[in-house]
Amino acid sequence: MVVAIVVAALVILALVTQGGVWLTQRAHPAQGKMVEVAGATLHIVDIGPRDSASPPIVMLHGASSNLEVMRQPVGDRLAKSHRVILIDRPGHGWSTRANLEDSTPQIQGRMIDEALAKLGIGRAILVVHSWAGALGARMALDYPERVAGMVMLAPVAYPWPGGVGRYNKIVATPVIGPLLAYTITLPLGKLLINSGVRGVFLPQPVPDGYVENTASSLLLRPREFLANARDLVTLKAAVAEQSPRYANIKAPITIITGDIDKTVSTNIHSRPLAATAPGAKLIVLPGLGHMVQNAVPDLVISEIEAMTGRMAQNTAAAAN
Repeated sequence: MVVAIVVAALVILALVTQGGVWLTQRAHPAQGKMVEVAGATLHIVDIGPRDSASPPIVMLHGASSNLEVMRQPVGDRLAKSHRVILIDRPGHGWSTRANLEDSTPQIQGRMIDEALAKLGIGRAILVVHSWAGALGARMALDYPERVAGMVMLAPVAYPWPGGVGRYNKIVATPVIGPLLAYTITLPLGKLLINSGVRGVFLPQPVPDGYVENTASSLLLRPREFLANARDLVTLKAAVAEQSPRYANIKAPITIITGDIDKTVSTNIHSRPLAATAPGAKLIVLPGLGHMVQNAVPDLVISEIEAMTGRMAQNTAAAAN
């Protein structure tokens, strides 16, 4: 009797989840084009003028999010005068990946590099946030001909004490993880998503309508929730492997971070990276939390503009 009740409850939750997925995807459809690469299909929003003298700006989001968290605070504004390419990382937003295990910055960097090549992009400036800090650093190491410069917002770069949360470890576990993802994650996540977002923004307030405007609920779909958990539980080992090479990064870097970021510690990540990568510029803002692009969009845009300006000048000088 008990087994029958449990099975019935799981079936009901699975049906509720599938209905929730349908409603969420209908509310937040894909906005860009799909680009096929080895092991993934990447959703890319390509906006802004194509005739700009400066390199295109490629914006990459962190964990538990999608390209909208980069587009709305700064991407749309930059696109008034620059070509801006926003990418849902493999497995996130409307991007898919064939293998759940393709979770590391190395693998995802290879996919993104291939997509940029298919778009005809040569050298580009990367703007990366949080988890994508490790991705940007890896791309600068593996594809130096692609990365003209980087603006890094509260980036992850080094191993850290502790883990990434027990729930992520459970969800990344075979059998148990998918069972949870396809039954309770979406209905439970709908109840908890606003408080979770507030925690990431602290001490800054969450912008009005943020969860809806950034399609944050896409994360609660089973396939994306599983991919996100896998990204998180494999990240520590990935940065431990790549971080000894940061002194070899050739691209200029600007890092913007807050001194009270509780999600990605400035002392563990940004300060050591700035001290290691040649010519890195570090901006640490007092009283700032993790969501840099939302808290200080004017500063972020100013630093990106400064880097694109330098790149354009270098290109013009080389042509002469």
